[in-house]
Amino acid sequence: MGVTKSEIFTDEQNTIAKIAKVLGHPARIAIIQHLLKIESCICGDLVNEIGLAQPTISQHLKELKNTGIIKGNIEGTSVCYCIDTDNWKNIQTTLLTLFSESNNDTNCCS
Repeated sequence: MGVTKSEIFTDEQNTIAKIAKVLGHPARIAIIQHLLKIESCICGDLVNEIGLAQPTISQHLKELKNTGIIKGNIEGTSVCYCIDTDNWKNIQTTLLTLFSESNNDTNCCS
């Protein structure tokens, strides 16, 4: 498999691809939905909520944090996570811009 030549794409294209990749797993979507629903930080009950093993949840949290969708704070021996609202708004704007780029209402492939 060849190396992705991300440098030939725009920053916006690379950003959208990074967002799409992290959103491409249902466990991450479930984590995001849960964090949005509770509107607060969560420290340890994601395993019970999502139904996956702790190491698996931790890996998904790491991916979400690396993308900036969530942020974490260390409290004692645990890390508490919540949605990074500023980055979440930026992601929404980025994706809405992509989805609204089409100005052609005709179905050219029919």
